[in-house]
Amino acid sequence: MTASARPTPDAPGAPENPSALGDPGAPEDAGGPGDPGAPEAPGTPEDVGGPGRAPGISPRHELRAVHALVHRDLLRLSAQRVHTALMLLQPVLYLFVLGGGLAALIPGSSLGVGYQAYLFPGMLIMTVQAPAIIVGIRLITDRQSGYLRELLMVPVSRPTLLLGSCAGGTLVSTVQGAVLLGLGGAVGLPYDPLLLALLLAALILASFTITALSLLLAVSLDRPEIFQMLLGLVMMPLLFLSGGFFPLDNLPRWAHALTVVNPLAYGVDLLRRCIALRVPHQAAAVGVEWGGRQPPLLLECAVLLAGGAVALVWAARRFGRPE
Repeated sequence: MTASARPTPDAPGAPENPSALGDPGAPEDAGGPGDPGAPEAPGTPEDVGGPGRAPGISPRHELRAVHALVHRDLLRLSAQRVHTALMLLQPVLYLFVLGGGLAALIPGSSLGVGYQAYLFPGMLIMTVQAPAIIVGIRLITDRQSGYLRELLMVPVSRPTLLLGSCAGGTLVSTVQGAVLLGLGGAVGLPYDPLLLALLLAALILASFTITALSLLLAVSLDRPEIFQMLLGLVMMPLLFLSGGFFPLDNLPRWAHALTVVNPLAYGVDLLRRCIALRVPHQAAAVGVEWGGRQPPLLLECAVLLAGGAVALVWAARRFGRPE
C-alpha cells in the first residue's frame, strides 16, 4: 500500500495512528522481522529445545505434546502385536510352568498361599518391567538415529518431551500388566471389581517408577549396548530380591538392606497387600520390612511414588541441558 492510499489526518473520522487499530492491510504495521515492537513467533529457532519453557508457549501446547507422545506409544503398541505377545509369554510361562512345577515341592504353609498365587504378583511386576525398560532403550536409539534431534525442534520444553515419554511408557506397561491381570482367576483370585481396581492402581504406580528409573539411566548413557548390559547385571538381581519368587525372610541378612532400596520389592509387596485386603485367605508371607516391621500400605505407596518422581525430575534436569 502506498503512502497516498493511507488516510490523511484531514479526512473525517480517520485515526491519527492507523497501527493502533492493527490495520491488517498495512505492511508497515504487520510487525516484520526487523520491527523491534513485533511479537516473536512461538516457534522461533531460538526458543526450540531449550531447557525451560519456550517464550510464548502455553501449557496447552505442552499438554498437546505429551498427548502426541502418548498416542505414538499406543499406536506402536497396537502395531507390534507379535512383539507384545512375546513379551507376555515369558511371565505366563513362569507362572504356569515354573509355578505349576514348584507348587508340589513348596508347601503352602510356608508361603501362606499356593505357590502359583504367591508367584502371581511377581509376574505382574515382570510384565510391566519389560515395556518400561524399552522406553529407555528407545530414547538412546532415537538420539543415535537423529529422531530425537528432530523431536527437539518442537517448540516445547525438553522436560515436557521426557514427561510425555514417561507417560506413554507407563500407560503401555499398565496395559500389558492388565492383560496378565485377567489370568488372576487361574491362580485362585476372584474377579472382584474393587480388587482389580486396587491391583490396577498398584500396577500404574509400579510402572511409573520403573519407567522413570529407566529414563534416568537412559539420559545418563549414550550407547544402547551399555544400557542393555547394565540392565542385564541389575534387573535380574532386583527381581530375585523383590520377593516375587520366594519370601524375603529367607534371604541372607546382608541382602535385606538391598530389598529396602529395591523399587520392585515395594511393587510386589504392594500387589500382595492389595490382594490381602480383599481376599484375606490369600494373604502371603511378609515382604519388605523396616527394622523388623512391615511399613504401612500407604507409606509403601508414597515410597514408590516419591522414588519415581525424584527419578523423573533428575532425568528432566539432565535431559534439559543443551547438548
